[in-house]
Amino acid sequence: MLFGRIKPLDAIIATAEKKSLKRSLGPFQLTMLGIGAVIGTGIFVLTSEAAQKAGPGMMISFIIAGFVCALAALCYSELASMVPVAGSAYTYTYAVIGEVLAWMVGWALILEYAVGASAVAVGWSGYFIGFLKSSFGWNIPLWLSVGPSQGGIINLPAVFISALVTGLLIIGTTESARVNAILVAVKVAALTLFVALTLPMANGANFEPFFPNGWGTIGVIGAASSIFFAYVGFDAVSTAAEETRNPQRNVPIGLIGSLLICTVFYLLVAAGAIGTIGAQPVRGAMGQVLAPGTAELAQRCAQIVAGGVTKPLACSHEALAHVLRVVGYVPIGNLIGLAAFLALPSVVLMMMYGQTRVFFVMARDGLLPGKLASVHPRWRTPHVVTAFTGIAVIIMCAFLPVGTLADYSNSGTLFAFAMVAISVLVLRRTDPSRPRPFRTPAVYIVSPLAIIGCVILYLKLPLIAILVLPVWGAVGLLVYFGYSRSRSYVGRGIIEVEEESDPPIYGIGPT
Repeated sequence: MLFGRIKPLDAIIATAEKKSLKRSLGPFQLTMLGIGAVIGTGIFVLTSEAAQKAGPGMMISFIIAGFVCALAALCYSELASMVPVAGSAYTYTYAVIGEVLAWMVGWALILEYAVGASAVAVGWSGYFIGFLKSSFGWNIPLWLSVGPSQGGIINLPAVFISALVTGLLIIGTTESARVNAILVAVKVAALTLFVALTLPMANGANFEPFFPNGWGTIGVIGAASSIFFAYVGFDAVSTAAEETRNPQRNVPIGLIGSLLICTVFYLLVAAGAIGTIGAQPVRGAMGQVLAPGTAELAQRCAQIVAGGVTKPLACSHEALAHVLRVVGYVPIGNLIGLAAFLALPSVVLMMMYGQTRVFFVMARDGLLPGKLASVHPRWRTPHVVTAFTGIAVIIMCAFLPVGTLADYSNSGTLFAFAMVAISVLVLRRTDPSRPRPFRTPAVYIVSPLAIIGCVILYLKLPLIAILVLPVWGAVGLLVYFGYSRSRSYVGRGIIEVEEESDPPIYGIGPT
């Protein structure tokens, strides 16, 4: 049977029980964990993308994206509390629905992690270039700072940071909880400072018209589809369920608390940016709305600046720093740029690390070549799969704009989230008596709403981003039926209860 290969949940849970972790995390620690994982490129960079699509209405876009994420997070938590092992949505789907769809989820997670890492690298590049220009007067030529779609040739800073992170992951670098806490504090302090300085200067006239492009693909829902990327990372809370005291109570507090705090932060930041310099979309000579990340938009922005007009928010590659410089806080704007410059590489690192974990688990299940799971004899890191991931990230970030990469990443993420919501419903029907440390509340309302929300946001992505998922999925199916299905351990009857729940990736500390 095509859908008959299911990895026994009892085997996976037995592994988790044998490697049980100390339950020490409370609601505050979980909330801080979620905030640290969520805040990143989305708010620092994609504010410009949202402005071009929705104008001031991007405030509603943040609420919509956060709501869909909250629904998906509740579904994630139930499965994470039952199956607290490596592999994320891939493992959950394998245990509940079967190997084919699990493969498709794992294949889609490549879009979330590898393409997401590329988007963060491009976002970091914009702040790096702006920081060099504002602080030292150094200009990186256009042909070395953006890809072909924006009038350049290659995004060299993005290539540099991706190569650096790849090298660090191969050699092994310790990212301790203390360092991560400092980076979270830097990000939160930067956003707090931005809000404190810009909100008192806000002008209500800058919020009109509030919905310049309506609600469509180039509008509020389309902006919500793009800035959905700003919330990715919350699953760090759900996967910590095994280490949580009273998970039935504390996991939802951590999930909803972190998402709520991040949404409020995002709304305040958006209000500050809109209220000070405005956020109306940039239009072409005929009054048409120009799509974000295109050469037409880049040319129009250059014309506006050449005419002596202040660069619009939608034209900036470093949105928050740009706003502060425009309103006269040039040194503080440079500090915001420095904060992004320091904090965003850690997001690239953790996304690439997440990709290697998914690849590793799939290789361990026999679905990918065992060579990908090989460990370097000296550094004790999965050097082959890390190098492979790094090369893919470098190629993508070298030539594609941040908004396009974020949209591609979102297509894979939304598919994975929808499959998790489906898995929760299926398991409630097929195995209702199994112990659940955390139960999704009102599951027959929450799960369908999560699925519907993911589908709507997916359909409101740009057409090419919509097509990326089925095309990528078709390639994945060719790989599965041409290679993976015949080599699957489950398909060959090799099911080991005592499997390793964590790949031997050393040198990466707790995050």
